[in-house]
Amino acid sequence: MLLKGLFDKIASLGGLLVLWPVLLICAILIRLKMPGGPIIFKQQRVGQYGKLFTMYKFRSMTVVHDGSYISVAGESRITPLGAKLRKYKLDELPELWNVLIGNMSFVGPRPDVPGYADKLEGEDRDVLKLKPGITGPASLKYRNEEELLAVQDDPKRYNDEVIFPDKVRINLEYLNTWSFWRDIKIIIYTVLSKDLD
Repeated sequence: MLLKGLFDKIASLGGLLVLWPVLLICAILIRLKMPGGPIIFKQQRVGQYGKLFTMYKFRSMTVVHDGSYISVAGESRITPLGAKLRKYKLDELPELWNVLIGNMSFVGPRPDVPGYADKLEGEDRDVLKLKPGITGPASLKYRNEEELLAVQDDPKRYNDEVIFPDKVRINLEYLNTWSFWRDIKIIIYTVLSKDLD
């Protein structure tokens, strides 16, 4: 895991240096198209060993809404610009800062909002040994999660009873079979939007 941590530091710094024009353009577009709110969306998420940290993303929703923490494609709270940012995962670019400062890794389980970690029991809690990631095997499988939830009669129930347990299973397998080269493969497959073998 030492190699993983070293890679995270170097790659996140390199990513921020190379992608700063994209970050700037996204920030300008959010300011112009979505005025009246912050450019960066900040939220408390559950990190490694269950410790809370602040995750940074580009804002993709209206400032005032009464939606849940489950995002569904086509929701009115997601702005037209926000939908494009989310489609191409540009809203997640600020998470490179989280990786640089050590709250997150490039590859790992997506960080949940507080409450979901409390549902983990037994060996399922081992997933908290991992730093949350920008991408991961579960993220690849459910990269169209918002579209999948949009066709469910009860998106929250489907997430809680089907998607969340499956993600825990996938993340436990990732923990138990981790290798640096598999991390690289996951990153490449994420960029190419391919399913993991």
